[in-house]
Amino acid sequence: MKPLNREGDDLEAKVERLLDIEEIKRLKYRYFRCFDTADVEGIRDVFHPDVTLSVVGGVYKFKLEGRDAYLDMVRDGAHAEMITQHQGHHPEIDILSPTEARGTWYLQDNVWEFRRKMHISGAAFYHERYEKVDGRWVIREIEFQRIHEIVDPIDAPPNVTVNYLAEHGHRLPPGELPPFQKDED
Repeated sequence: MKPLNREGDDLEAKVERLLDIEEIKRLKYRYFRCFDTADVEGIRDVFHPDVTLSVVGGVYKFKLEGRDAYLDMVRDGAHAEMITQHQGHHPEIDILSPTEARGTWYLQDNVWEFRRKMHISGAAFYHERYEKVDGRWVIREIEFQRIHEIVDPIDAPPNVTVNYLAEHGHRLPPGELPPFQKDED
């Protein structure tokens, strides 16, 4: 589906499109904030109930279907023994209809996974589809494709003076964590 034609639109239609784009930007910013603070309830409203996720990284590759599966991934993927930092930049958002949109975001991230003793940093593109449901935009589909990923071992714990997730993140049971999920096609 192609973006809506901008030529010939009246001022009201142009303003509505700009407002929709701004709402989608705020939606994605909320996603990053809620993920990095393990705010599972806050992130719930970001997703369509039937959201799908496809992730292709270096140390992980998997697909998820449904909001509950996504929320489980957020809870366990931003747990109390790690620090996460996700920054989304340069959104390219196309409004396809009054209730559909797509977007591409450039991601830079850092993840310090103390339990697995690794630091992951890199960049990726998020390719997303959005739906407007009951007057508000939600994420319907996410495809995450790495551009690069660097994984370094953490030999000694860094001198962390503040760690929000340590206080607010999900506490995993003791013991060794399995490797990151890497589904095969």
